[in-house]
Amino acid sequence: MFDKIRNLKNKKGFTLVELIVVLVILAILAALLIPALTGYIDKANKEKVIVEARMVVMAAQTEASSLYGKAGAGNNLSAATTESLNAAAAEAIKLAEMSSAEVGATATLTTDGKVKTAIYTNELYSVVYEDGSYDVYDVDALKDPADAGKKTDLNKFILTVEGFESGKAAIK
Repeated sequence: MFDKIRNLKNKKGFTLVELIVVLVILAILAALLIPALTGYIDKANKEKVIVEARMVVMAAQTEASSLYGKAGAGNNLSAATTESLNAAAAEAIKLAEMSSAEVGATATLTTDGKVKTAIYTNELYSVVYEDGSYDVYDVDALKDPADAGKKTDLNKFILTVEGFESGKAAIK
């Protein structure tokens, strides 16, 4: 009988109090780390949308250069037709790899074949490109009519030559 009592005392294990202390420590660590991790996730999503906007600007610039080259010597994009801008917008969708109907883009071209402004919008963020810089906005915060120039319609790519024609293509 004494052997059984000694065997019970020699068993190794954790008490209930020790387990509760460990769980409390883990809960405190989780409470500290979760807000920090969500900040990193938001920052990564903003960086991702900026990269997507850069792809849109590069695609628009490529198509603007192509249109400018087709215009011929001494001409500019003021003579671009709606059909040619529609075709350029469709090609820009392919170049920018815009395959989701939940994104949209607008690019304004100068008559000498450069991208003046571009707006890229997805379901969470809107990015405005102007003068070589990218500004990111939360789509939910852009409810004021004064913010209309900071987002664009989804499911479209619109190319406009400032002051002249515009063309658009649907994103499939």
